[in-house]
Amino acid sequence: MNSPRLKSIVKLFETCRYKHDIYTVFSDWCESSAIALSNAMDRVHAEKRETRFQEIARKYGTETMGIFSKIMGEVVLALDDRPHDVLGATFHELGLHDKAHGQFYTPYPVCQLMARMVAGSPEEMRKVLERRGFMLAQEPAVGSGAMIIALTEAILEAGFNYQQLLHVTAVDIDPRAAHMAYIQFSLLHIPATVIVGDSLAMRFSDQWYTMAHIMGGWSAKLRRAGEAATADAPMLAPAMMAPGPKVAMASSPARRTAPEPASEKNGQLRLF
Repeated sequence: MNSPRLKSIVKLFETCRYKHDIYTVFSDWCESSAIALSNAMDRVHAEKRETRFQEIARKYGTETMGIFSKIMGEVVLALDDRPHDVLGATFHELGLHDKAHGQFYTPYPVCQLMARMVAGSPEEMRKVLERRGFMLAQEPAVGSGAMIIALTEAILEAGFNYQQLLHVTAVDIDPRAAHMAYIQFSLLHIPATVIVGDSLAMRFSDQWYTMAHIMGGWSAKLRRAGEAATADAPMLAPAMMAPGPKVAMASSPARRTAPEPASEKNGQLRLF
């Protein structure tokens, strides 16, 4: 993918290369942009995240932060043109995958194929909606969010509005990846909880709620669905017994644990 929007985004990032390490610039842009989106709605985490935002702003100064704003504008326009993994593509175009210990993001066309397989037929989606009223997706290694974005496309193609009928719980051990996913989910108005942590070890350090999650009252919806599933547990398959990982935060910010989620630890996207 080499669209004009992507070229503009890469060019803006490249202007920062002469003064700063581009890998750090990209990571800081992701974090500061995620904070800006989060603080528009999430008052619980706002104070701590605003402090971090100001640290980043002081590090780069007014001129570079202005470039950061322009990059966000281009990302918004790119996603408005066509939903796709803009930030994963940017990561590769900047050559950062060579530096990130062999970290590569799945090409978006591959994600589209896999997402259609996971989503199933419109009839299968309708059955889930008739039973619960909404669909749930769990992604234990979300990366930049490409699989989830592709999944929302598949749901739209089936004739359903993912902005109202889908909730996503997404986890990644890399904070930068979680920030990338959170930005794109927020801009596409995907109801989601994005968690920084290790899905295998069940240790979590932070969680980010998209605006669609907060505005849609999804915390209450998921709680009610969990209560109903618990009451009906003998009649339900294991994957239906909870709406997603329930993260129980410990007192230490460095290591937090959560109970076992209902889905298997198979490292795959699940829709149910």
